[in-house]
Amino acid sequence: MYSIGQVAEMFGMPISTLRYYDKQGLFPNMERVSGIRKFSETEIEALRVIECLKKAGMEIRDIKQFMDWCKEGPATYPQRKELFETQKAHMEEEITRMNRTLDMLKFKCWYYEQAIRDGNEEKLAAMIPDELPKDIRAIYDSSHEK
Repeated sequence: MYSIGQVAEMFGMPISTLRYYDKQGLFPNMERVSGIRKFSETEIEALRVIECLKKAGMEIRDIKQFMDWCKEGPATYPQRKELFETQKAHMEEEITRMNRTLDMLKFKCWYYEQAIRDGNEEKLAAMIPDELPKDIRAIYDSSHEK
């Protein structure tokens, strides 16, 4: 069993966040000793899932729905799976957007490295896009996809 302070430290979050989650019903079976919250491995695992879903862009009310489904038992497996499939799809879309952004940053780093070396952008302007080196063309193309 862990104290709220220990859990807050483990997850790098404020104690107030854990209290809020508890008040929202995200830890339905949490034990209390003399009114003090005690976190078991069940709550620790729930918190890992909560943090994963938050990072995936899910709102607390939707996470609460998931936790309620967990309490309802196996009949809600299809809803839980769909929730994770939906969040996975959103995360994959976000990763694609972030990779495009990263490719633009890589291209611009290369571009300005060349401009610094050449002292101007004239040669570079003539290269874009068809005369770029193959590896640079690939990141250029990726950064310009829609």
